[in-house]
Amino acid sequence: MIDFVKKYEGLWLFVHSPAAIVAAIVAAVILLGAVFAPWIALVNPYDLASFSLFDGLLPPAWLDGANPKYLLGTDDQGRDMISSILYGARLSLVIGLSALTIAAVLGVGLGLAAGYYGGRFDAVVMRIADVQLALPAILTALLIDGIARGILPAAIQQDLRVAVLTLAIALSLWVNFARTARASTFVQMNKEYVQAAIMMGQHPLRVMFVHILPNILGPLLVIMTVDLASAILLEATLSFLGIGLPADSPSLGTLIRIGMQFLLSGEWWILWIPTLFLVMLVVSINILGDFLRDVFNPRLR
Repeated sequence: MIDFVKKYEGLWLFVHSPAAIVAAIVAAVILLGAVFAPWIALVNPYDLASFSLFDGLLPPAWLDGANPKYLLGTDDQGRDMISSILYGARLSLVIGLSALTIAAVLGVGLGLAAGYYGGRFDAVVMRIADVQLALPAILTALLIDGIARGILPAAIQQDLRVAVLTLAIALSLWVNFARTARASTFVQMNKEYVQAAIMMGQHPLRVMFVHILPNILGPLLVIMTVDLASAILLEATLSFLGIGLPADSPSLGTLIRIGMQFLLSGEWWILWIPTLFLVMLVVSINILGDFLRDVFNPRLR
């Protein structure tokens, strides 16, 4: 039993952490619902023929005047709220995961190179990172989005909204990866196995990605989890402000923005149900990130 605990310490801690278990269940349900949205959802929010205006503004099933078919009610267009949320979560997760992947590749690559080579390259990368850290992530994303709008032709801007939004979020999140990878690389550079690989004449790329990277994945995984929540929130914020995805793309941010129009009209579910769903998603991811931090850093337990 002792050997099992030592070998699978992370699993042991997970089983004895109710908060992590609940967060994992919530995140898994949302992820599966988003992946299988085309088969679970009653209607396709992208297909105008799949819903009717006559079903608009129906309340949730437990209120008077509801249609039991729509458990969480409908919006002003007659779209089922559950269907819209599932498709919205799908789009938000795709953007968040894509932006996180780009940020991780860029940040880890620059961090490894800065820690390995040092000198002027390290100074330039870290000064750029310091400048970006002086700005909130939302302002960085707004700046990049504005630059893209000014560069891209108006005819293709609408078609590239998802790509531009993903890139803007990614370029606002790479700094944490770079700083963590750089600091961890400095530590690993003093290890004997790295010094031996360098003395054997191995290529720097092999030293960085074969010898160093596998040994610094712990803190990077924690950052990936936390930054996934940040990426989803950034998408929701940008879409809520009207500069992210258009209204016909039902991401969680656009659903909340549309719901704001009905805040004082009595149709509270159009705003509060997507908002609650977004909060549950972000909080569950953050709890899992805190759990991973504790697993990889025993001094925090």
